[in-house]
Parts: sequence; structure tokens; C-alpha cells
Amino acid sequence: MEESQAVPVVPLVEVRVDGDLNALSAPGVNDMLEEALALHPRRLVIDLAGCEMIDAAGILLLLDTHRRAMRDGGSVALRSPSARAQRNLRLAKVDRVLQVIGADGTLTLGGTQQAAL
Repeated sequence: MEESQAVPVVPLVEVRVDGDLNALSAPGVNDMLEEALALHPRRLVIDLAGCEMIDAAGILLLLDTHRRAMRDGGSVALRSPSARAQRNLRLAKVDRVLQVIGADGTLTLGGTQQAAL
């Protein structure tokens, strides 16, 4: 019979991304996100206040991080993306998959706003 092992769960982990999130920076950001996911957070918040631009590689990284978090029963939210980054997230329809929290604490989902949890 297999022994089950308890996996410690952290309620919240916040990661801050500074600089552009693109093909050049994605591997380093991925390493940081892997460390965060190793803590098995119920909620991972990626703070994008210091990130001016996100390209396709960055978007793929965010979606992959979301997939990995969900596999472990967690969720991912993006906080404070710049107007330019938010535009790219909206064009890629990422805001329909991930929670995007504005600097004012409102949750933007597909163009509607409500108070973030």
C-alpha cells in the first residue's frame, strides 16, 4: 500500500517582475516562478507594476504558470500591469483566463470590473 505524504501549502505567494517580460527575460522569470510554485501556494500573485511590456513569450510563460498552479489546486492572478502590458494581455485574451487586478485593487475580467477578492 502506498503511503500518502502531506504537501505543505502556502496560502499566498507574491512575485514581482521588473523589466520587460519577453523571450530574453522569460527563462529567468520562469526560474523564479518555479521556486514560487514549489511552495504549493493556493494563490500566486504576479506583480507586474515594474513590467512595461509583455510579448508572446511572456504571455506563454504566464499561461504555463497558470496551468502548473491549477494542476496543484492553486490559482494565479496578475497585478498592476502597465497599460501597454494590459493591452497585450487583452489582445491575447489572457484576461479571460487569469485574474488581472488593477493598481486600485479592482479585478478586471473581459472588460468588466469588480472588487478583487
